Amino acid sequence: MTTSDEFYKVEQDLGFLMSAFHEALAELGEVDVAADLPWRSLWQSSARSDASDGAADGSWADELAERHVQAYSIAFQLLHQAEENALAQGRRTLEAEGKLTETSGSWEHNFARLRSAGWSAEDIASALPGIRVEPVLTAHPTEAKRASVFVHHRQLYLLLVERENQMWTPSEQAAIRDDVKACLERLWRTGEIYLDKPSIAAEVQNVHHYLRHVFPDVLPWVERRLAAAWQTAGFAPALLDDPAKRPRLTFGNWVGGDRDGHPFVTSEVTRDTLQTLRIGALGLLRERLEALAAGLSLSERRQTAPDSLRARIAELATALGPEGDAAIGRNPREPWRQYVNLMIASLPPNDLPAHPGSYAKAAELNADLDRLRAALTAVGAQRLADSDVIGVQALVRTFGFRLAALDIRQNSAFHDRALAQLLVAAGIDAADFPDWDEERRTALLDAELRSPRPFLRPGVDAGAEATAVLTCYRVVAGHIENCGTDGLGALIVSMTRSLSDLLAVYVLAREAGLLVYGPDGPACRLPVVPLFETIDDLARSPDILNAFLGHPVTRASLALQQSEGGFDRPVQQVMVGYSDSNKDGGLLASLWGLYRAQTALTATGRDHGVRIRFFHGRGGTISRGAGPTHRFINGLPANALEGDLRLTEQGETISQKYANRVTAAHNLELLLAGTVGATLGRRTESSEANPMAAVMDDLAAASRETYQALLQSDGFMAFFSQATPIDAIEASRIGSRPARRTGRRTLADLRAIPWVFGWSQSRFYLSGWYGLGSALSALRERAPQTFDALAIAKRDRRWPPLHYILSNAATAVATADPSIMALYADLVEDAAARDRLMTMILDEHRRTHDMLAAVYGGHLAETRPRIQRVLGFRGQALKPLHRRQVLLLREWRDRRSQGREAEAEALLPQLLLTVNAIAAGLGATG
Repeated sequence: MTTSDEFYKVEQDLGFLMSAFHEALAELGEVDVAADLPWRSLWQSSARSDASDGAADGSWADELAERHVQAYSIAFQLLHQAEENALAQGRRTLEAEGKLTETSGSWEHNFARLRSAGWSAEDIASALPGIRVEPVLTAHPTEAKRASVFVHHRQLYLLLVERENQMWTPSEQAAIRDDVKACLERLWRTGEIYLDKPSIAAEVQNVHHYLRHVFPDVLPWVERRLAAAWQTAGFAPALLDDPAKRPRLTFGNWVGGDRDGHPFVTSEVTRDTLQTLRIGALGLLRERLEALAAGLSLSERRQTAPDSLRARIAELATALGPEGDAAIGRNPREPWRQYVNLMIASLPPNDLPAHPGSYAKAAELNADLDRLRAALTAVGAQRLADSDVIGVQALVRTFGFRLAALDIRQNSAFHDRALAQLLVAAGIDAADFPDWDEERRTALLDAELRSPRPFLRPGVDAGAEATAVLTCYRVVAGHIENCGTDGLGALIVSMTRSLSDLLAVYVLAREAGLLVYGPDGPACRLPVVPLFETIDDLARSPDILNAFLGHPVTRASLALQQSEGGFDRPVQQVMVGYSDSNKDGGLLASLWGLYRAQTALTATGRDHGVRIRFFHGRGGTISRGAGPTHRFINGLPANALEGDLRLTEQGETISQKYANRVTAAHNLELLLAGTVGATLGRRTESSEANPMAAVMDDLAAASRETYQALLQSDGFMAFFSQATPIDAIEASRIGSRPARRTGRRTLADLRAIPWVFGWSQSRFYLSGWYGLGSALSALRERAPQTFDALAIAKRDRRWPPLHYILSNAATAVATADPSIMALYADLVEDAAARDRLMTMILDEHRRTHDMLAAVYGGHLAETRPRIQRVLGFRGQALKPLHRRQVLLLREWRDRRSQGREAEAEALLPQLLLTVNAIAAGLGATG
């Protein structure tokens, strides 16, 4: 499907949806709102073309304005669904025509590239089992839609897909249209904004919904796409006949374990989350095994069960006792079904302790499923072995007994305070431990790690931070004792700035029983993972990691984790943060700093004989690391991937990528296929640095200097506070986590998410492009030949890191809108500061646009037509929403400044509705 075909399909579907929405509103008596819906030319052919975007200035009558805003918000969501369906149907058409090799990121595209690079089917197949992809779901406060609204969106999308069936009669098509209108009425009658902050329990349930009810249904689609692409490439299907021969997909989770700046994530929340994930996984497996048993009604009268199967049936029945006898007795003369009944009976119970004969690990269940496949194959039932059993095995490999591995994250400063409290409680003069220099800190921590004795006597309370850390770690230790480490991820230390930040976790782990002492000294059962977030921390990260990997406790811990995990060598996970590094230095300095850090960290690991497993903390917007998945993966350093991709899926990206089955399967394919293609494709890549790397160093430094000059300008924080709706965002109820880490009104304390959210809402998109124009301009003036070489590398040679950074910046600068910026800037009270800062921002925007046009070899609207058309389609319809938001912001702030808090609070829902609507139009929040 060409770009024009895709947009024609979008317009067709959007016209249908908007026409149905118009009718539904009119039938509800909302005639004025219905008449003002955007994109009128698509759903009302007689309308004038100059009236196709509704109220141009957002000057709706006050009594109608709120309903207009809600209608626009729904309209943008309908546009998203039309675009999603057009992309899905386009991929289906390309697959049917055998043209998916032309689609970047697909299995077909990656297999074709590998084959052209000299890889045989056997070589690729031998590498696939070493591939692992692990999306980690988080609940950062970027999801602005209520959970109940998702239900209606899901139903609406399914109806849109149902319309694709060409066999429906006119009356059946009319019935679908009626169902669409009913769904739209539900959306209209359902409030979109959160009236209260969602509880953590609600966020856990949302993540559980995807893990328990969405991804299990998507997994067969992912498996089928791999098998289909494999055959399309001309590779022998037998090479992938076993699930263990395929790439492994697992999931992680932060909700209920991420307590960085989140006081409401208590030890009880973590315990309940672990239990929810375990119960969900066991329920899923029980459900699928029961369906498997129902289908395997093979009778002894038609085939004789192999002796190996009978022996295993007897073994399981004996171990289970009376429950085993009951499982066998339910289906006499049907040994295959009896065997599955015994597997069901062997599942561990939800509540511990486990009963005799139950599986201790999911691998034991998978081994029994292997035996079942072999027993079916032995009697010639290969089709049943493939169609019935392999799907269940894929579930076991992906979800195990825990759905997702729960990470525990806390800030290094919080750990410092906890440790200081423990030291004081133990009679050590160390209340000022957080202020000690690094040498003194590490000396104390090393001494403590040589001793197994704890700081506290039973029942002693050392302080709030110490209690919070230790109660959490004790929950984790209890889970390990009962269930092993399978349901747990890592202990992640955000804002890691020194070796002592990591050693402190070992000492705290000792206090809670997470350290085990052997002949080689103490070792931690769970990985301790540094999170390097700021650009300066990323620059220091190789030295910190070098000291950490050389520490005896780390060496012992990695050896223990290698043994328990069955790794071929020690593995150290390192998390790199895209959000704070961007807030710190802007897009170019952030992404290039991450690239350089990963290259150096990989080399550090190699020096210690340790594989570095990178965990990418990406968000949903360009400023926080988002961008096309295949470009992101290809843009990673050559040796940093090694077949193992772990990354966060945050906020609204979860629903955007995974709410609908076809879209979810496609996004998971991009991760899996991209990881395979990048890992194998780079094994023959030269280890020498690209000649553009030194140029990127200079550009990153110059870009950061320009970016920091803006942030440090007089009046900048007041400008940001008034020229963006950051105060409304902080007053919103879109997530359980506070917008600031400690509550201080500083840029450093503000989380990167609301920082980006504020700039996005006011269409500055500042952190996605600012500084790049000055850096490129200085390069062209200083070294024009180098600038020309960079432009050629971008257009022709496509060095992936350069392509990823510049294409993201080009999208961000195109999404920024100077006319909308000016609307919001007019809210700034200090006119002199406003004019000075706006001049800086607009000059840099113009400069960045011009420089990128020079790099791309033409105006961005011409060289990137698809992005331009997507943005243009939204642009006019967004303008009235921006104008309405500015009006409400002004009034809301006036009421607050005058002490009219009750009146301000009454206005807040209308203001937050504009936040929702603009986020829907832009397709992103923070």
